[in-house]
Amino acid sequence: MNRTIRFVSLAALIAFASPALADPLQGTLYKNPQCGCCEGYAAYLRENGFNVDVKPTNDLLEISRKAGVPEDMQGCHTMFIDGYVVDGHVPVNVVRKLLKEKPPIAGITLPGMPMGSPGMAGTKTEPFVIYTVPKDGKAPEVYARE
Repeated sequence: MNRTIRFVSLAALIAFASPALADPLQGTLYKNPQCGCCEGYAAYLRENGFNVDVKPTNDLLEISRKAGVPEDMQGCHTMFIDGYVVDGHVPVNVVRKLLKEKPPIAGITLPGMPMGSPGMAGTKTEPFVIYTVPKDGKAPEVYARE
């Protein structure tokens, strides 16, 4: 009986500890060398369990373009994570949704630098609209609203 209780306790401990032992998601974020809000976004991701390597570059527009993000849909930084591109200040729950759902797209983007978005100063004044970055040349569609 005592042995059974120890076994069940150990099994429960392992089951509850497993998510904590999982490797954090690894992303690489490209940003303009002078941009501070991108560092704020990287810190936000780290606070939410992501590992993020920040790489300053003067080729950000080209990196985003090669990733398939239309010029008029680009944010102020570009991250690559788990085979997807995440452009701009996308809230972490939308990034997690993308990584969980694994849709057949190149990634997602929150165009521009919306006030109050993760890493940006100011107060959020309207919902953030996050768009798909399609792989097939189709027009971006709304992926999420925050």
